[in-house]
Amino acid sequence: MFKLAWRNIWRHPRRTMLTLLAIAFAAAVLVFFIGLQLSSYDATINATISVFNGAIQVQPEGYHDRPQMRLTIDRPQQVLSSISEIPGVVAAAPRAIGFALLSSGSRTYGAQVVGVDPSTEPKVSTIPGLIKEGRYFTSTDETSFIVGTDLAKNLHVSVGDELTLLGQGRDGSMAATVLPIVGIFSSGSEELDRMMVQLPLHAFADTFGMNGSIHVVAVAVKQVGDVEPVEREIERSGVLGDSLVALRWDELIPGIRQMIELDMSSGWFFYFTLILIVAFSVVNTFFMAVLERTREFCVMLSLGMRPGYLCRLVVLESVMLLVSGLLLGIFIGSLIVLYFGEVGFSVPGMEEMARQFNMPGSIYPRVSFRALTDGPSVIFATSLIGVLFPAARVWRLNPTEGIRQV
Repeated sequence: MFKLAWRNIWRHPRRTMLTLLAIAFAAAVLVFFIGLQLSSYDATINATISVFNGAIQVQPEGYHDRPQMRLTIDRPQQVLSSISEIPGVVAAAPRAIGFALLSSGSRTYGAQVVGVDPSTEPKVSTIPGLIKEGRYFTSTDETSFIVGTDLAKNLHVSVGDELTLLGQGRDGSMAATVLPIVGIFSSGSEELDRMMVQLPLHAFADTFGMNGSIHVVAVAVKQVGDVEPVEREIERSGVLGDSLVALRWDELIPGIRQMIELDMSSGWFFYFTLILIVAFSVVNTFFMAVLERTREFCVMLSLGMRPGYLCRLVVLESVMLLVSGLLLGIFIGSLIVLYFGEVGFSVPGMEEMARQFNMPGSIYPRVSFRALTDGPSVIFATSLIGVLFPAARVWRLNPTEGIRQV
């Protein structure tokens, strides 16, 4: 049956070749665009989580839903050292977070105050590389502020000016200090630029009475695919105990996951259009083949051939044609992905915009199992369903009437 099916496919070489090339073209396009789309999602996720949140955060249970000063990690060094030893973890940075009023003398605004470690924060956050005025913290900085651009504009301050902080400490006492501004950052996030101010962790501890405790450990990983394995390892390590939880980026910022799902859904509208065109081409090819071979099929049925055998033969021919075209398309699409994975894929104007937010200017797509299989598998399934119609025509053939009609 395989030999017969292969010979039947090439009865009309030109028609078969055109159909095969159409399948290969569609498969190559889908492999490239899905690979590019998935890689762009990874780049978007990396760019978003690397600004401040991190890929994973270890924090007290319930802190994410309702941040409170009293919910703290009381053994930060043990947690940090345990997490840092987990394979796939690039860095782990401690943070203490509070809320306070900031006053410049002429204006007062509420802000989120974040205490950071100047030595580890640059490894998990891109904010240190987004300083537009002044500089970021150094190891010698004792007491100083880093503020967002929008907050600086609202307060009418610049580098060198002093800000007065007034808030509530961990124990309920008054938290107050006056510190100079050493840097102003622009993260590209309106919320961070308008609401955040950073200061060294030891200065935060002195001001808010933290007694060595922190609120969050931000974890950076090598790539997005490492997030779930690292999270599982953190949970298995026993460092969380009963009071701490590990939250992934999609739990910290669920809007990113929703945006990706919406974009993928809209992308598949385009992909399905291309797939349907190819499926109609395959179905048309086999309808023509069945019509041309009606006399042949009727003679075979008259000689005792079962209709089921002929139906399986037609389906097998379609499978062989589809598989040949899809393999060719996957090969071509993989070469295109590998090429742009080396040189990068960028849209004119994208590099300048990305540079402003400390993001890569080009997307480097990579070959993945999902990119290689999602599009081709849908082409295969859709076309195979369409081929059932000419196969059903063969099943309904009446040998006597068929021969007379021909």
